[in-house]
Amino acid sequence: MPAAKPPELRRRALELVASGEPVVHVARNLGISESCLRRWMGQDAVDAGQAEGLTSAEKRELVELRRKNRVLEMEVEILKRVSAYSARENVLPLIGFRLVHELVADGFPVAVTCRILGVSRSGYYGWRDRPPSVRETGDGELTMVLERIHYESRGNYGAPRVHAELRLARDRHVGKKRVARLMSLAGIAGISHRRKGGKPRPLPAPHDDLVKRQFTTDRPDRFWFTDITEHPTNTGKVYCCAVLDCFTRRVVGWSIADHIRTELVVDALEMARWQRRPEPGTIVHADRGSQYTSWLFGHRLREAGLLGSMGRVASSVDNGLMESFWSTMQRELLNRRDWESPAELGSAIFEWIEGFYNPRRRHSGLGFLSPIEFENQHTTVASAA
Repeated sequence: MPAAKPPELRRRALELVASGEPVVHVARNLGISESCLRRWMGQDAVDAGQAEGLTSAEKRELVELRRKNRVLEMEVEILKRVSAYSARENVLPLIGFRLVHELVADGFPVAVTCRILGVSRSGYYGWRDRPPSVRETGDGELTMVLERIHYESRGNYGAPRVHAELRLARDRHVGKKRVARLMSLAGIAGISHRRKGGKPRPLPAPHDDLVKRQFTTDRPDRFWFTDITEHPTNTGKVYCCAVLDCFTRRVVGWSIADHIRTELVVDALEMARWQRRPEPGTIVHADRGSQYTSWLFGHRLREAGLLGSMGRVASSVDNGLMESFWSTMQRELLNRRDWESPAELGSAIFEWIEGFYNPRRRHSGLGFLSPIEFENQHTTVASAA
């Protein structure tokens, strides 16, 4: 932007024009452009009330008001950031120089930011130029570890499971609050829970409820829970039936298909029987869907000596263990992206169950062990006893 002309030069130019000197000569002699001089003449006519427009005083006032408005907008934005930062860090009201640094990096002036936050500029510059402390260096190194754990969990783990991974798998003993704070600062978050919609009312049950919402037991293969879920792809739906062991939370049987016929649940049950070889009397709890009330499914239960169990009509809580499992798979796998075909999604479900959930995913109900780790630990203790 060119430098403003001195007021004395402007006054002298206007006097010469008023005395009858040609505009071209005055502009050339004073070293200014003719357009600039004519602009001054127009503004002088407005100031004298001879033409319509904003006077010089009104323009100066408008410039000052715009400047003040920009400052107010910056102050409001800074206060919004302070509020968000306070909620994130759970500290009031001493935010510290870190927030000043973030705001300055986003283009806010240091002077305005420090004034709003009530900190000294010299203190901020001293903090900024000071070498990082041992604690800050440790936080930086730990943050990289947290990012790695979060990546290896496929972006699913929140602070509790990341902390469990540090403690159990890496023998790193740090506080839960420190892990949560560093994850928040780094923008690392787990997959949050989303409520599921309602389902149609199932058919009447041929079996009584033998579980009665008892989702705990003292050994594997005493209670099995089973259910069906579905998910769309660009070329059709995928249906998955799973059989979950109550004690270990392990998926002991599963079946994936592009249909929801009775064969879907029978195949999952047969896989569970083949893998576990359960003793007669194992309870298999399901909802009242037509696949589970079918003659074929009941016949396979009786043939294997298994006991059927069903909750009340339209009560998802009675099969809450499976609902919790589906919710986990929904947010950690199914809803993470769009799926092109049933074959693609079917392969992803298989890999998630057998490559991640059973052998690796840390379960809060199992002391943050994976289902297979928990089962192996139980088997070792039982064998020693």
